[in-house]
Amino acid sequence: MNFEFSEEQCAIRDAVARTCSRFGADYWLQHDKDGGFPHEFHAAIAGDGWLGIAMPEQYGGSGLGITEAALMMETISASGAGFSGASAVHMNIFGLHPVVVYASDAQKTRWLPPLIAGHDKACFGVTEPGAGLNTTRLTTKAVRNGDDYVIYGQKVWISTAQVANKILLLARTTPIEETSNPVDGLTLFYADIDRQTFEAREIEKMGRNAVDSNQVFIDGMRVPATDRIGEEGKGFRYILDGLNPERILVAAEAVGLGKVALQCAARYAGERIVFDRPIGQNQAIQHPLAQRWIELEAAALLTYRAAGLYDAGKSCGAEANAAKYFAGEAGFKACETAVLTHGGMGYAREFHVERYFREAIIPRIAPVSSQLILCHIAERVLGLPKSY
Repeated sequence: MNFEFSEEQCAIRDAVARTCSRFGADYWLQHDKDGGFPHEFHAAIAGDGWLGIAMPEQYGGSGLGITEAALMMETISASGAGFSGASAVHMNIFGLHPVVVYASDAQKTRWLPPLIAGHDKACFGVTEPGAGLNTTRLTTKAVRNGDDYVIYGQKVWISTAQVANKILLLARTTPIEETSNPVDGLTLFYADIDRQTFEAREIEKMGRNAVDSNQVFIDGMRVPATDRIGEEGKGFRYILDGLNPERILVAAEAVGLGKVALQCAARYAGERIVFDRPIGQNQAIQHPLAQRWIELEAAALLTYRAAGLYDAGKSCGAEANAAKYFAGEAGFKACETAVLTHGGMGYAREFHVERYFREAIIPRIAPVSSQLILCHIAERVLGLPKSY
């Protein structure tokens, strides 16, 4: 059992860190204040070849695993970009996995190279206001009309919908009452966004202002049948292939966020003089920071254990969910401790930790609630009866 990263993985981490170093904490602070997608950062990541890290080489990707992708996302978050930077490229890594696995060669040739090059930006259209995490109850419908499908419905919490030109969209093609299994009848599309029939209303939120979140209204958007992924009615099964990687990547981003917050706190504790001594000399300051370091290290081990299982083609549902849960908690506690270590200055934007603290809520909520993760572990690992 080897817990060390390989030379190649360390080189990836260092190269990503060099790209991120061109976008300091003040860059992200300004985007947090003003909003607006970090196009320069996205272009730099694309230009250095990182958007396709886990995509096949024949389409311009690097053909690497979720382990390397998680390491990249942790590095981005830990650079000071936090979830603002990570979310700007996150969709590329996990969201298009159903395309990689289930799309035809012609579709992958058409779709993946422009995404990897950064020419296309995609959003992920699954969640709906009335369904939440109960994906089988989606009501957005796709009606076949000749060579097209016509889409009607609503989606919510759709990231990057203001700037995206493509959407990975799950819609119901067969009414649920006409199916024998509620997971049937959902179809997956990778479509061009038609702004005449697709309206994205941005949701004002407490953090991660560099990456927009939206409620989306779709009223008669036409999607060619050639943009359907796989078989009609099998879309729910297709998106399952992206769920464990997403949990792993979010866990890695939470670890990175906690690490940068902890670094800020340790630096401040070493420099801040009160009663003629640095506050970091006091055990009341030292011990919480040391505890946060231990928790983040444990979260990282759990995260890369899940990534290793996934890359080996082994079952990793419990580990991926556990990593997301534990890393979300560890990252949040690290950010909270960083604010408290700064005292009053922890509430000041110029020290950045309050921004990290606001972003640390995200991995505790998305992409799945902590409560559902605990239900998953209780039922699938411990063999307890289903509770919902």
